[in-house]
Amino acid sequence: MNSPDALLADLYNTERPPNSYHHKSMSQTKPNHQIDYVELPAKDLPRTKEFYSSVFGWKFEDYGPEYTSFFDGRLGGGFHTHGSAPAKGILLVIYAEDLAAAQDRIKTAGGLIVKDTFSFPGGRRFHFTDPNGNELAVWSE
Repeated sequence: MNSPDALLADLYNTERPPNSYHHKSMSQTKPNHQIDYVELPAKDLPRTKEFYSSVFGWKFEDYGPEYTSFFDGRLGGGFHTHGSAPAKGILLVIYAEDLAAAQDRIKTAGGLIVKDTFSFPGGRRFHFTDPNGNELAVWSE
Protein backbone atom coordinates (compact mmCIF):
# COMPACT_ATOMS: atom_id res chain seq x y z
CA MET A 1 0.00 0.00 0.00
CA ASN A 2 1.28 3.48 -0.87
CA SER A 3 2.00 6.26 1.62
CA PRO A 4 -0.01 9.53 1.60
CA ASP A 5 3.02 11.16 -0.09
CA ALA A 6 2.82 8.58 -2.87
CA LEU A 7 -0.91 9.22 -3.28
CA LEU A 8 -0.36 12.95 -3.59
CA ALA A 9 2.59 12.41 -5.92
CA ASP A 10 0.32 10.35 -8.17
CA LEU A 11 -2.38 13.03 -8.06
CA TYR A 12 0.12 15.74 -8.92
CA ASN A 13 1.97 13.52 -11.41
CA THR A 14 5.23 14.20 -9.61
CA GLU A 15 8.04 11.98 -8.39
CA ARG A 16 7.34 10.13 -5.18
CA PRO A 17 9.46 11.13 -2.21
CA PRO A 18 11.64 8.18 -1.10
CA ASN A 19 10.43 6.48 2.08
CA SER A 20 8.49 9.51 3.27
CA TYR A 21 5.36 9.84 5.31
CA HIS A 22 4.29 12.91 7.29
CA HIS A 23 7.73 14.32 8.03
CA LYS A 24 8.13 15.60 4.48
CA SER A 25 6.00 18.06 2.58
CA MET A 26 2.89 16.59 0.97
CA SER A 27 2.29 19.29 -1.65
CA GLN A 28 3.68 19.77 -5.11
CA THR A 29 5.28 23.17 -4.64
CA LYS A 30 6.75 22.60 -1.16
CA PRO A 31 5.87 26.07 0.18
CA ASN A 32 8.08 26.86 3.14
CA HIS A 33 6.23 27.63 6.39
CA GLN A 34 2.74 27.01 4.98
CA ILE A 35 0.20 24.46 6.14
CA ASP A 36 0.71 21.42 3.95
CA TYR A 37 -1.22 18.49 5.45
CA VAL A 38 -3.87 18.16 8.16
CA GLU A 39 -5.04 15.16 10.15
CA LEU A 40 -8.29 14.75 12.03
CA PRO A 41 -9.59 12.03 14.34
CA ALA A 42 -12.40 9.79 13.14
CA LYS A 43 -14.50 7.18 14.91
CA ASP A 44 -15.82 5.57 11.72
CA LEU A 45 -13.62 5.84 8.62
CA PRO A 46 -16.18 4.49 6.10
CA ARG A 47 -18.82 6.97 7.37
CA THR A 48 -16.25 9.79 7.36
CA LYS A 49 -15.27 9.07 3.76
CA GLU A 50 -18.91 8.90 2.68
CA PHE A 51 -19.68 12.22 4.40
CA TYR A 52 -16.79 14.24 2.93
CA SER A 53 -16.99 12.71 -0.54
CA SER A 54 -20.75 13.36 -0.80
CA VAL A 55 -20.62 16.87 0.67
CA PHE A 56 -17.38 18.25 -0.80
CA GLY A 57 -16.28 15.71 -3.42
CA TRP A 58 -13.04 14.79 -1.60
CA LYS A 59 -11.08 11.77 -2.84
CA PHE A 60 -9.77 9.11 -0.44
CA GLU A 61 -7.19 6.36 -0.28
CA ASP A 62 -6.99 3.91 2.62
CA TYR A 63 -3.76 2.98 4.39
CA GLY A 64 -4.97 0.10 6.49
CA PRO A 65 -8.03 -0.04 8.72
CA GLU A 66 -7.03 2.92 10.94
CA TYR A 67 -6.03 5.61 8.43
CA THR A 68 -7.41 7.17 5.26
CA SER A 69 -5.84 9.99 3.30
CA PHE A 70 -7.91 12.65 1.54
CA PHE A 71 -7.29 15.14 -1.21
CA ASP A 72 -9.70 18.04 -1.68
CA GLY A 73 -8.23 19.31 -4.94
CA ARG A 74 -5.78 21.67 -3.24
CA LEU A 75 -4.80 20.35 0.20
CA GLY A 76 -4.16 16.83 1.41
CA GLY A 77 -4.81 15.35 4.80
CA GLY A 78 -5.97 12.30 6.61
CA PHE A 79 -8.37 10.83 9.12
CA HIS A 80 -7.15 8.38 11.78
CA THR A 81 -8.80 6.27 14.45
CA HIS A 82 -6.01 6.71 17.02
CA GLY A 83 -7.43 8.74 19.90
CA SER A 84 -10.61 9.40 17.99
CA ALA A 85 -11.94 12.24 20.18
CA PRO A 86 -13.14 15.23 18.14
CA ALA A 87 -10.54 17.84 17.22
CA LYS A 88 -10.75 20.89 19.51
CA GLY A 89 -9.20 24.31 19.27
CA ILE A 90 -8.35 24.41 15.56
CA LEU A 91 -10.99 25.46 13.05
CA LEU A 92 -10.57 24.25 9.47
CA VAL A 93 -12.48 26.51 7.08
CA ILE A 94 -13.62 25.28 3.66
CA TYR A 95 -14.58 27.60 0.81
CA ALA A 96 -17.87 27.09 -1.07
CA GLU A 97 -19.33 29.27 -3.81
CA ASP A 98 -22.88 28.53 -2.58
CA LEU A 99 -23.25 28.49 1.22
CA ALA A 100 -26.90 27.41 1.20
CA ALA A 101 -26.18 24.43 -1.07
CA ALA A 102 -23.20 23.41 1.07
CA GLN A 103 -25.31 23.65 4.20
CA ASP A 104 -28.04 21.50 2.62
CA ARG A 105 -25.49 18.83 1.57
CA ILE A 106 -24.00 18.79 5.08
CA LYS A 107 -27.42 18.27 6.68
CA THR A 108 -28.38 15.59 4.13
CA ALA A 109 -25.12 13.72 4.77
CA GLY A 110 -25.68 13.70 8.55
CA GLY A 111 -23.68 16.74 9.63
CA LEU A 112 -25.00 19.17 12.23
CA ILE A 113 -25.03 22.96 11.79
CA VAL A 114 -23.70 24.32 15.09
CA LYS A 115 -23.44 28.03 14.18
CA ASP A 116 -25.80 29.54 11.62
CA THR A 117 -24.50 31.67 8.76
CA PHE A 118 -23.07 35.00 9.90
CA SER A 119 -21.12 37.82 8.30
CA PHE A 120 -17.48 38.55 9.01
CA PRO A 121 -15.02 40.93 7.32
CA GLY A 122 -14.52 39.39 3.88
CA GLY A 123 -17.59 37.19 3.64
CA ARG A 124 -20.07 34.92 5.40
CA ARG A 125 -19.70 31.52 7.03
CA PHE A 126 -21.35 28.85 9.13
CA HIS A 127 -19.95 26.11 11.38
CA PHE A 128 -20.85 22.43 11.37
CA THR A 129 -19.79 19.19 13.01
CA ASP A 130 -19.02 16.11 10.97
CA PRO A 131 -20.17 12.60 11.99
CA ASN A 132 -17.10 12.37 14.28
CA GLY A 133 -17.90 15.57 16.17
CA ASN A 134 -15.10 17.59 14.53
CA GLU A 135 -16.13 21.22 14.09
CA LEU A 136 -15.35 22.87 10.75
CA ALA A 137 -16.64 25.94 8.94
CA VAL A 138 -17.68 26.82 5.41
CA TRP A 139 -17.27 30.34 4.08
CA SER A 140 -18.09 32.31 0.96
CA GLU A 141 -17.71 35.86 -0.27
